[in-house]
Amino acid sequence: MTGSVREDGFPSSGGTEMSPEQRVPEWSGDDQLADPAGAGTDLDGDMLGVDPTELSDEDLIREVHSLHRTRLDTLRHAADSALANHLRRTAELETEYLARHPGREVDPSRLRGA
Repeated sequence: MTGSVREDGFPSSGGTEMSPEQRVPEWSGDDQLADPAGAGTDLDGDMLGVDPTELSDEDLIREVHSLHRTRLDTLRHAADSALANHLRRTAELETEYLARHPGREVDPSRLRGA
């Protein structure tokens, strides 16, 4: 896919419809932020959220639930920086959950037939 980049750093797709990955310049599209050294910090260098490895199972589930509850509103109405933070935090928390529960129970009714 070829496309120009506008002067403001956002990709130019010729239309106004862009995905969050295209609209948020620091999002690379592969579940990583472009600048991992600055990931998870605000403009003052303060951490945004508790390290997921330090959360109890109950707190981890509560945080994941909160992110999923606010997902659509963040996607539709939040500033690009807030969306980027939401994507980063969701990836961190879900990765930690999967690391703690690699053999999680899969509901057979959620499986698609071959």
